[in-house]
Amino acid sequence: MPKPLSLSFDPIARADELWTRRWGAVPSMAAITSVMRAQQILLAQVDAVLKPYGLTFARYEALVLLTFSRAGELPLSKIGERLMVHPTSVTNTVDRLERAGLVARRPNPLDGRGVLAAITEDGRQVVEKATRDLVAMDFGLGGYDEAGCRELFQVLRPLRVSAGDFAEE
Repeated sequence: MPKPLSLSFDPIARADELWTRRWGAVPSMAAITSVMRAQQILLAQVDAVLKPYGLTFARYEALVLLTFSRAGELPLSKIGERLMVHPTSVTNTVDRLERAGLVARRPNPLDGRGVLAAITEDGRQVVEKATRDLVAMDFGLGGYDEAGCRELFQVLRPLRVSAGDFAEE
C-alpha cells in the first residue's frame, strides 16, 4: 500500500492557487494532477493485492479478459484491442503469464500466422482468488459508494470518447 503523505494541506489545491496567481486560472491543471495522483494511489493499492499472485494489473486484466471469452482463449491482437494496449505490451504480458503457467499459447487455427493465448486451470484459479481480494478492497475505491463509482465512470467517459477509445452511442 502507498505510504500516506499525511500533509496538513492539499498540495494540488495549493499548486492550483499558485498557478492561478502566476498564469491565471486553468482548472484542467488541477484536474489532471488529481487524476494522475489518483492513478498512482489506485495502482499501488491494487498492485499490493495482486503481488502475492505474481500479477500486475495488466496481467490480471488479461486473465479476466480470457475468462470472459467463450473458449477461454483469444488472439493476441484481440487482447491488445480490448485492453487498449500496444502489441508489444500484449506480448510481454502473455510471455509473463505463460512463464507463470497461467496461460498457454497455441496456433490460431483460423489464422496460419496468428497465436492464441488460452487461460490454464491454474490461471482460472488465480484470477478467481485475485478477483475475490480486489472486490473485498473495492478496487481501491472504498472512499466512494456505488453511486460515486458510477458517477466517476460517467465523468471520465467523455475523455475516453474524445481519445477515440469507442464511438458514443
